[in-house]
Amino acid sequence: MRRRQFMRTAALGTAAVLSYPAAAGARRQGMEREVENLSVTELCLRLQRGETTATALTAAYLDRIERLDRQGPCLRAVIEVNPEAVELAAVLDRQQRAGQIRGPLHGIPVLIKDNIDTGDSMQTTAGSLAMSGSRAPRDAPLVARLRQAGAVVLGKTNMSEWANFRSFRSSSGWSSRGGQTRNPYVLDRSPCGSSSGAGVAVAADLCAAAVGTETDGSIVCPSTHNGIVGLKPTLGLISRTGIIPIAASQDTAGPMGRTVADVALLLGVLAGADDDDAATLAVPAGRPTDYVRCLDAGALNGARLGVARQYGGFHERAEALLDEALAAMRAAGAQIVDPAEVATRQQLDGPELEVLLYEFKAGVDQYLAGLGPGAPVQSLAEVISFNEAHRDQVMPYFGQELLLQAQAKGPLTEPAYLKARSDCLRLARAEGIDATLTAHSLDAIVALSGGPAWPIDLVLGDHGMGGSSTPAAVAGYPNITVPAGDVFGLPVGISFFAGAFAEPRLLALAYAFEQLTRKRRPPQFAPTLTLG
Repeated sequence: MRRRQFMRTAALGTAAVLSYPAAAGARRQGMEREVENLSVTELCLRLQRGETTATALTAAYLDRIERLDRQGPCLRAVIEVNPEAVELAAVLDRQQRAGQIRGPLHGIPVLIKDNIDTGDSMQTTAGSLAMSGSRAPRDAPLVARLRQAGAVVLGKTNMSEWANFRSFRSSSGWSSRGGQTRNPYVLDRSPCGSSSGAGVAVAADLCAAAVGTETDGSIVCPSTHNGIVGLKPTLGLISRTGIIPIAASQDTAGPMGRTVADVALLLGVLAGADDDDAATLAVPAGRPTDYVRCLDAGALNGARLGVARQYGGFHERAEALLDEALAAMRAAGAQIVDPAEVATRQQLDGPELEVLLYEFKAGVDQYLAGLGPGAPVQSLAEVISFNEAHRDQVMPYFGQELLLQAQAKGPLTEPAYLKARSDCLRLARAEGIDATLTAHSLDAIVALSGGPAWPIDLVLGDHGMGGSSTPAAVAGYPNITVPAGDVFGLPVGISFFAGAFAEPRLLALAYAFEQLTRKRRPPQFAPTLTLG
């Protein structure tokens, strides 16, 4: 897409970008109740018993998207719906009637983030108008796995543009293509990013589950801010092919759902080898294919958990939620080591940014080159030029200094990059998470996932107080967040993280905590925070 096509798209505005053809006769009064607050497991049972159909579920979610995302609270969580969704659901219904069940997600509508390729009529843009009109030549392997498992790919979710790697002053959940995503608990609060649309869509029942991506915090933060469960898996467990990147050494897709069981089910579908992604081929043999089997309501009994207090300090009520969670785990038989700090956390920021800048340039240039000569932009340099040429539409609130810094970097053979990457691995793994786990003989480390959501601020950008995602993100280790309560109606989660391929143990612990506490509450779409 060149200048003329861009200007036509921009003139149409957000309403046109977000429009979809209504399915004739698909809507009926009260059908949204078929999906409200229901887990994937419950929806699967209803499908198996013949109490609903994939077509009815798809129509119900499309109705909710129309009522809550386009209108009403105007969440802006879904950047594009799949115009083929109803037709795909009808095919799945015919197959089910014929006894042909594709897999564990047969008939389940799922949303995926807008940086994940789909080889259909939907665009893949990372939220950027510079990428508007870009259609991938094929499904990303994780999307192919979703389809093989019977999922209905319902659409794409909005996100922080370029996965929140454009400016130091960005607003999480804002993209030039999709606008500002809003937190369904309190609409003027941040949904966090960059998988903001995925987190909001799951929380607001706009889909059964969603797939996000994370480089550092982009699954964990929107999950905690939107009161859902999110898992950032071990690097290599899920293929990275067909995902617009930030950094190959940290990027991974991951499941986001309303329950731990939903996340476990989705992980089993998403995980698998990919000949085009060497990291997936290095996954040790014997890893589970069905993570639901790992869930254990008694997993806390005898577990040894360390508390990383260094990630607190957000708010005294958040600290109280952590203490309450720890008391519940102790009562369930867990041994709590408090504190058990990750000693190298403060040393990671500098090397991590250096790695991200180098790898972003290399990865984006490689991805864009793979789209072929018809791609709207073909290099990071062209993205930067496009943004400058269309500053009013693309950069009305914040700039692109991270893109400029990345463009100035050299190849991945430069000593500065190699040293930064080596430092990251040492500080996050051997001297970080691994050292903490070994020193205290821990099954996992527990920490606040982050603080309560801050107000959306397009003028000054994000001003959250941090979170606990960085060590696991830089190490490439798994991290799962689970709702732990709320502060003045704003959800707060706690994270469990550990070493490479610890997903079975982390899912078991998170499930046990979830079943013990059941802290998740559905959103109420409050316009603003009301105290007192």
